[in-house]
Amino acid sequence: MDKMKATYEVMLGLVAEMVWDEALRKRRTDILYREIDTALAAGDKTAFRNLTEELKSLA
Repeated sequence: MDKMKATYEVMLGLVAEMVWDEALRKRRTDILYREIDTALAAGDKTAFRNLTEELKSLA
């Protein structure tokens, strides 16, 4: 039973890490969209390209 409990705890930890990673990815994506909008409004082509490249790498 102890081995089963240990396995369960490891799996639970992995699921928690996956949820955390997804939350961080979503947060960064939201920030990037806002920064892309700002770069577009300012006409900053370099920032726009850099930000969109980072956004593509998250997908």
